[in-house]
Amino acid sequence: MRWCVSIGAVLVAGAVAGGDVAGLAAPNPRPLLAQSKDGAGEVDVALILAVDVSYSMDMDELAIQREGYAQAIVSPDFLQALKTGPTGRIAVTYFEWAATNDQKIIIPWRLIDGPESADAVANEIMKTPVRRASRTSISGAIHFAVPMFEDSPYHGLRRVIDISGDGPNNNGLPVTIARDAALEKGIVINGLPIMVKEPSYSTMDIDNLDFYYEDCVIGGPGSFVLTIKDREKFKEAIRTKLVMEVAGRTPERRVIPAAVKEPRVSCMIGEKIWNDRWGR
Repeated sequence: MRWCVSIGAVLVAGAVAGGDVAGLAAPNPRPLLAQSKDGAGEVDVALILAVDVSYSMDMDELAIQREGYAQAIVSPDFLQALKTGPTGRIAVTYFEWAATNDQKIIIPWRLIDGPESADAVANEIMKTPVRRASRTSISGAIHFAVPMFEDSPYHGLRRVIDISGDGPNNNGLPVTIARDAALEKGIVINGLPIMVKEPSYSTMDIDNLDFYYEDCVIGGPGSFVLTIKDREKFKEAIRTKLVMEVAGRTPERRVIPAAVKEPRVSCMIGEKIWNDRWGR
């Protein structure tokens, strides 16, 4: 089952409001960590943060996005959610993407098991200069992300790709091909569509980007979309989404099941807009 929810409509059904994440799930006694081949051990979730840096994102949005992820990782809500898993730790990596062959790893795989390691990851995120690049290839981001799980020294009890972006795929393979290949490997894809600007032909934005993400991008057990429609809620939305992913939760109130039949927005709309505009 896949779900979608707007940050303006719900903040994890009040479970994370005011830092009350402990109510999401009672912490279980932590077992001895199973060891991977190199001894790094299991984590509750191996989480890939795949972040859009295409030119349709303005510099202010890019800066807020970076700050949002850094602040979310050190927030009390996030650290409390970390305690609810069986191992009490996660592995995270952060990369920026644009065109089909344009992905840059900002943070290689890092273990987060408490405030000190969370601070280190947040500082690492913030120290890299913000960049922008051309085109939007969600399929390229997914294709790049999938083998990262195999390359990780950590074994995630759950494997999640968290994709944020402000437009549809317009470069590389169709997004549904990349999505379905990831889902076949048991990977969950969640989405954070950014809809804080009015759709513009010049930036190739579309109406109902949230529907596009729901029907064409996300997938896997418990996958969900959390939409950002208010610039002032940008950082709050990122924090909420990361808490949900770490705690292994989906929205519990005022949610709408994502379409399971014909997509409400064409999954090739980005490619069509690009071809209509540039003829290639």
